[in-house]
Amino acid sequence: MSGARRGQGYAGVAGPQAGAMALRALAPGKVNLCLFLGGTRADGRHELVTLFESLSLADEVVLEAQPGGEDRVLCPGVEGENLALAAIAALRERGWQGPPVRITISKRIPVAAGMAGGSTDAAAALRLAAALEPIAPAELETVAASLGADVPSQLTPGVWLGTGAGELVAPCEPLDAHAFVILPSAEQLSTAAVYREADRLGLGRDAAGLRDRARRVQAALVRGGRLPQELIVNDLALAALSLCPAISRALSDLVAAGADQAIVCGSGPTVAGVLWGADASRRAQVACRRLADDHPGALAVTPVESGFGAVRRG
Repeated sequence: MSGARRGQGYAGVAGPQAGAMALRALAPGKVNLCLFLGGTRADGRHELVTLFESLSLADEVVLEAQPGGEDRVLCPGVEGENLALAAIAALRERGWQGPPVRITISKRIPVAAGMAGGSTDAAAALRLAAALEPIAPAELETVAASLGADVPSQLTPGVWLGTGAGELVAPCEPLDAHAFVILPSAEQLSTAAVYREADRLGLGRDAAGLRDRARRVQAALVRGGRLPQELIVNDLALAALSLCPAISRALSDLVAAGADQAIVCGSGPTVAGVLWGADASRRAQVACRRLADDHPGALAVTPVESGFGAVRRG
């Protein structure tokens, strides 16, 4: 695992870019290759040890300055409050002086699916805003952490180890070649509801158990390494299964189609099959074809690194 995030730059964050031309960035979804659940903190969040990885399945976020207007977010097909708008509001509270902006989000990541779709859109909005009008990286990180546990790890795509409630993140070296098969679900699960169910089921580990998992994950995070089978675990899976039993069949179908491991994405209900090795992308495509009849939304995706989220003009 490489050093802490502090002091690192962000892909595509480059000086003022104000003008008529739009700024755009891809906002990759994520999987949790592991998620170990601890106790509840005083602030109501749970202690976690988790390994996030960004995926080629991504939304597109476009920011345009609109002097004289007000900050707006347009996200066709998604109703309710949008975390990207909250990100801009939080930036302004920290002194960001950019002009009013309009943000348009083209959704490709399933909604309420455990893949951090809202969080990655908010992180992309922060990158775009910093490209429009600079802000110190430390301020950007503070804002990201205030928005939710998944946002800090999405500021720069890649592999991140999350601790605390997931908001304390450190970048990790790329893992061995691998790919994923994503099986979206017609169901949606509230993250808060899944955590409540996890508490009801008593799924949290004690502090010593959580520290042990953190040590074991860190030891496995070497360049070109793999997480061993016993660490590709999501402690929220049983809670998600309790609320959405159909997840069980999706997990079984992934293994039957050739995945080396199958895991619930975050709080679910989306599931991911992990395939390792130099031919992983080809095997993921084969698995998707095998799953097409029962899971027509199956997607073969690959991990992505920091440049994937770079801000572009036009």
